This record gives sequence, C-alpha cells and structure tokens, in this order.
Amino acid sequence: MAHDHSHTENDSHEHAPKTFGKAFAISASLNVFFIAVEVSYGIFAHSTALLADAAHNTGDVLGLLLAWGAYGLAQRIPTKRFTYGFRSSTILASLFNGMLLLVATGAILWEAIQRIMHPAPVEGSVVIVVATIGILINSLSAFLLSRGGDDLNIKNAFWHLVADAAVSVGVVVTGIIILYTGAVWADPLASVLISVAIVWSTWGLFRDAVRLALQAVPANIDIEAVQKYLNGITGVERIHDLHVWAISTTETALTCHFVVQNNFDSESLSKLSEELTHKFNIGHATIQLESKDGHPCKLAPNETV
Repeated sequence: MAHDHSHTENDSHEHAPKTFGKAFAISASLNVFFIAVEVSYGIFAHSTALLADAAHNTGDVLGLLLAWGAYGLAQRIPTKRFTYGFRSSTILASLFNGMLLLVATGAILWEAIQRIMHPAPVEGSVVIVVATIGILINSLSAFLLSRGGDDLNIKNAFWHLVADAAVSVGVVVTGIIILYTGAVWADPLASVLISVAIVWSTWGLFRDAVRLALQAVPANIDIEAVQKYLNGITGVERIHDLHVWAISTTETALTCHFVVQNNFDSESLSKLSEELTHKFNIGHATIQLESKDGHPCKLAPNETV
C-alpha cells in the first residue's frame, strides 16, 4: 500500500527571533574596548584578577562573535543542499561557546594557582576603577540581549555577560580588600572564585547545547503530552516512529507515523500544524499515514530508529 504523506508546518513564523544584529555588534565592540583596558591596567597593577577577567572576556567576545554569526546564518533561506537552511548553526554556536568558556576558565585557574604560590603586590585602586567600568559595560551589553526569550544561542550570550558583570563586582570587592588591608592573596583567590562562578552559571546552558546537538527532545517539550495528544486525534488507531528534535535554538520539528482507521478524516491534518504550534511550540511537523489493515511498518518497534 502506498503511504499518504502529509507535511504541515508553521508558515507564520510567529516564533522567529527578533533582530539582534545591532545588539551583538554593540556588545562585542564594548567588550573589545574593555579587554584592552583590562589587559593594560592588569599589567600595570600586577592584578591576576583583572588579567583573569580579561582572558574570560576575550572568550566571551569570541563567543559573542560566534553567536552573532550563527544568528545571521539562521536567517538565511534554505538551499537544495541545506534544506533546513543554517538554523542548526545556533546550536553549534551554543555548544562551542560552552567549550570555549570551560577552556578559558581552566586558564584562569592555572594562573591563579601560580600567583598564590608566588604572590606579588597589587594596585587596589586601579583594580577598583577598571572593574567598575566592567560592571557598566557588561550590564549594558546584557541588557541589549535580554529579550532573547527561549533562544539558547542568545540566552547563552546573555548569561555570559551577566556572569561578567557579577565577576567584575567580585573584582571590585577584591580591590577594596587589597586597598585597605594589603592582603595581596585576595587577588588570586578572587580568580579562583571567578572560575567557580563561571562554571556554575554556564554548566546548565552547556548541557542543554550538548543535548540539542545530539537531537534530544528540547527541554521545553513534554514528549509524553505530545504522545497523548497525537494518540487522542479522532480516527488515529495508534502512532509510532515519533521523533521530536530542535532545528535551531528556537525552532522544533516533529515526525510521526499515524496508523489510521478507515473512517479517518484526513482534513483534520490541516489543523495539526496550528495545534502543535499553539500547544507545544512545534512549528515543523511531518505526518505519515498508514492503514491499520496494511503491512506492518518496519519502523513500528520503539527500539527502531
């Protein structure tokens, strides 16, 4: 029996991301400027906390540029070779951002350990001023990306900037301690605490990016609820070969086989796209119809992919 194949998808693009190109450009430019300031005064003040934060910010700028590039690619139309367009580049950007951040954190820890073993004098007042500038720049940059919604790519960049602002607050406190107590050990200790804070704040996003890259069901999708809904459609005997995965950090796809009764009303499929989008935020759905009296589908067993 020839299968009837019906394809429905969200043509309204209600969940398309807003334009963040300018926000990425401004954030990246501000952070490049601040890195130059941190490196210069970090060397002048002998502050590993400032240099550590500069190294972290360098990773974040690369991450911002990567996220910006992926965001731009995601807007391109599909091609014959890339039939989903380049939307999945946002997932790859989120994954690489997480990896980049972990590597940068390792470098910060190494430098902090070296400075704990070999302490050096630190100019506390310079550290305070430079870190305060960092708070302002990173807070502004984070605000520009704060309306990214559920876009993991933009959310990843946003939380990097929030973490940067929090780290700068910690560096200010470090500068105050050094200025008033002369405790130079506070500087490398702050670097260690910065590293722990970075890993703590970004681990969840990195984990989500890995899951999306492995085509796991997105965290905002209740797969059991989707199964219950599809099984409840009038005329559907049972379903199998159900797959739900992320096309990008904002778009979700679904494929499924319907074993239908003889009285199944195929016109109900026309409402399926709207229902899946409204109920589950799944904008790309492909449904294959099979007769319950036909040959068993080889993809019916749950363990078959």
